[in-house]
Amino acid sequence: MTTTALASSNSGSLVFVVFVTFVTCALFVTVLVTTDRATPRDFYVGDGRLTPIWNGIAIFGVYLSVETLFGAPSRIALTGYDGIGYLMGPIVAIVVVLLLIAEPYHSTSRYTIGDSLGRRLRARSVHLAAGIATLGTCLVYLIAHMVGAGALAAPILGLDGTGAQEIMVSSLGLLVIVYAALGGMRATTAMQVVKGVLLLGGGGVTAVLVMSRVGWDPAILLSQAADHSGLGDAFLEPGTSHTDTAVDKLDSLSVQLAVFIGAAGMPHVLMRLRAVSTARAARRSVEIAAWLTLAFCLMAGLIGFGAATLLGRAAIITDNPTGNTAVLMLAEFIGGAFLITLISCIAFATVLAVVSGLVLTASAALAHDIYQVGLMNGKASEKSELLVARVTLVLVGLTAIGLSTYAQAQSISFLVGLALAIAGSAILPAVLYNMYWRRFTTRGALWSVYGGLLSSVLLVVFSPVLSGSPTSLLPDLDFAVFPLTNPAVASIPLGFLLGWLGSVLDSRKSDGMEYAETEAGVLADLADSAPEASPRP
Repeated sequence: MTTTALASSNSGSLVFVVFVTFVTCALFVTVLVTTDRATPRDFYVGDGRLTPIWNGIAIFGVYLSVETLFGAPSRIALTGYDGIGYLMGPIVAIVVVLLLIAEPYHSTSRYTIGDSLGRRLRARSVHLAAGIATLGTCLVYLIAHMVGAGALAAPILGLDGTGAQEIMVSSLGLLVIVYAALGGMRATTAMQVVKGVLLLGGGGVTAVLVMSRVGWDPAILLSQAADHSGLGDAFLEPGTSHTDTAVDKLDSLSVQLAVFIGAAGMPHVLMRLRAVSTARAARRSVEIAAWLTLAFCLMAGLIGFGAATLLGRAAIITDNPTGNTAVLMLAEFIGGAFLITLISCIAFATVLAVVSGLVLTASAALAHDIYQVGLMNGKASEKSELLVARVTLVLVGLTAIGLSTYAQAQSISFLVGLALAIAGSAILPAVLYNMYWRRFTTRGALWSVYGGLLSSVLLVVFSPVLSGSPTSLLPDLDFAVFPLTNPAVASIPLGFLLGWLGSVLDSRKSDGMEYAETEAGVLADLADSAPEASPRP
């Protein structure tokens, strides 16, 4: 069934009723979790009182985006083996956060990435740099999700045309602004937990129904997917998603690098590490999120191959050349109105959960990193910082809504890839160097953050995305000198290189004292959070 048919079916009315109910419940939860403790700590991180289980589900909820929910299964349905990498990326990145980042980041940060860097480096400089990089990353990722929200929600609710998409983008954006500004981290946590539970439930039901159609045999699933793909055995081999040219292979590698590495540096995920009270609780939260991510990615793989098996690759491409409607088509095919309604609710919850986390993180970067530390040198009152946080949250949300209306024709995958590339180039190198390299200096941090950010943006400006091809934003111009559509393969190594180079060339060498103090603080935090040993009998 095509999305046009879906929009005109009875399920469209049911989805609309469920959508209105969902919005009402979201606003009710916002009012319910809002407290009288009007402090930046409560607004940014919920006073750090979440349990690891709830925070782990919330991290899982905010970590997996619309791209993982719809894009990755669709890629598998169209390209087979090549699409699996888009599911491996989130798993690898969350393991990097678990093993390398969770505990030391919790021990060194207060709210933001700038707090973690500023603990041993010059605070004002690194807070400003981290705030700008965080804002840039969040804004690009916000636009991607708002564009995706319009592209998915309008057809599901039976609305057609660009105007309908813009109405949906504006409506969802304003809803997120309201409850994030009122409830802060507590409201976003509630939405992210609900999204996480719905995502596991909906993915599980869909995967079970797919496997029941093939006799619970994965070998039959893969064999029939290859037969119905029109590509034969090549569907289960690498190389179906790109040509044999060096540029296409390098571009594919660049996208994969952004997915595998960049996701570990996404600021809205790192901010959630401070929503628990101890470093061990932060690690436990990420461990729970990692297991949930692994479970869902396995489900998504089954869904992707199930779409190829039950629908056929040609039917998916006929409905939408990008394949982004494959999950919706499969849900309608195997589960009828019930399953399409459930998947639609998951889509709405995904947008609300991720977007709320992004606008909250962006507002923290503006109010805490840039305003409180960068401009006021830490002398602003908590009341004024909280006011700035709420005002900037509204401004960031409105800006994202406005920009997304001009980006409706832009590829969601490109915008997500760009955000991940910025995070992997400008944020992750500085975070890792700060935690694990004694000689890391303020100059190295600034070179890494600004260099990674600028290189990511400039390489995209001079790429075929902006000019030089009929599908570019400016098709009549040609100043594309960088041949790839994603900059990660160049900008991520450059970010790490600039962090190292800036530190070794810094005349103000680090004497190691700040690093030793930071390391001692991390160890003390771990010791304080360790369970007491049971007395021997």
